[in-house]
Amino acid sequence: MAWNSCDGISVRRSEPELVVAAKATRSEVKHLSDIDDHEGLRMHLSFIMFYKREEAMKEFDPVMIIKRGISEALVHYYPLAGRVAEGPNRKLVVECSGEGVMFVEAQADVALEELGDSIGPPCLHRKHFLYQLPASQGILASPLLFFQVTRLSCGGFVFAVCMNHVVCDSFGLVQFLNTVATMARDPHAAIQQPVWRRDIFSARNPPRVTCTHHEFEDVVHHSTTTTSSSHEDLSHESFLFGKKEIETLRNHLPQNLQKCSTVELLTACLWKCRTMALDLDPNEVVGVSSFVTTHGKVDVPKGYYGNAFVFPMALSKAGLLCENSLGYALGLIREAKGRMSEEYVRSMVDLMVLKGRPMYRTHGSFFVGDMTRVGFDEVDFGWGKPVYGGPVGAIPLSSYLARFKNGIMVPILLPQLVMKRFLRELTKMTSEEEFNLSPDIKTRPRSMI
Repeated sequence: MAWNSCDGISVRRSEPELVVAAKATRSEVKHLSDIDDHEGLRMHLSFIMFYKREEAMKEFDPVMIIKRGISEALVHYYPLAGRVAEGPNRKLVVECSGEGVMFVEAQADVALEELGDSIGPPCLHRKHFLYQLPASQGILASPLLFFQVTRLSCGGFVFAVCMNHVVCDSFGLVQFLNTVATMARDPHAAIQQPVWRRDIFSARNPPRVTCTHHEFEDVVHHSTTTTSSSHEDLSHESFLFGKKEIETLRNHLPQNLQKCSTVELLTACLWKCRTMALDLDPNEVVGVSSFVTTHGKVDVPKGYYGNAFVFPMALSKAGLLCENSLGYALGLIREAKGRMSEEYVRSMVDLMVLKGRPMYRTHGSFFVGDMTRVGFDEVDFGWGKPVYGGPVGAIPLSSYLARFKNGIMVPILLPQLVMKRFLRELTKMTSEEEFNLSPDIKTRPRSMI
């Protein structure tokens, strides 16, 4: 193992190794769906879980237990041990080669208690607990999953995973991780059998776009204002919405909207505050999308682990969004989500094919993902549920809602000056007092990228 010391924490990592399926598996080529194939999903996404010491498991090594679970789970999820390749017209497939997933074991000289609130998103020490090889920067011809399990000095451990997003969404990943956890505890246990069936989200013949999809519209820039910035200029902060803040936000709403979901409420709040902080031209059109699962709208079989979500977009002129009440933003968001139907999903899939898998609209756009019900905080390898389980942090243009402590933590990336204005607007909207977490987190600088 090689030691790496930074931020007062020393971590010793082993050389990366490939973990393969415990038994021989099929060698074949599997096609991805036309949702999987979307240009915007050709990326990696990372998640992290922190586990306490469990007295009943003190004789067991989490590294070896989890590695065994991965190997056993890959017998059933053998495509995840393969590699993504690009065919004619950039169509993606998975070559089920059985090469394996990447695995790193590590040892850190820090206890879970010492990490405190830094484990929440954005995890300040993610560079210690999430190991990525240079090859992980590309999605082709590289492992589909990268794991690191880090033993902590207290007897707890950190489990981190980086996934190739074209193969599965967060629900699909959690389904696989639950299988890993089950097989780690008992290799002979019954599991939910995985279902590939990517044809469910393949285009119709002939394909036809029957709905309006603002999230893929071409945008003509009427302003020199931009919402993007170089990574060096971005501040990565997070905000905890507790019961008090959520109740305060609801009080901003008219009676007929106060029974909206917490996710809708927070999405409206973030969209409005972010737009005000960006100080855009009032005529600039801005949009927000919530990632919405297709389960319940499309007949998706139990066990399906491919990408199964869409993100209908609400649009508004920046001036109208800033001038109007929170209820205005919320109404637009609910209207956009109300367009979600099976026909909407089929229309979007057909659009992918007809327009050559276009990138989603980025100019003036903001995306919000609800990770509070995905299940990362429920994965039990034998040490109980994690203290925190969810996204490592935000990514440019996207924030993820995650359960943390007794509230919902929302990480966000914004240019440094914009972040200061965002905090000011958020403070005004949520409380007369200073907003932002507990005293510990409030005074602690968040990470910069």
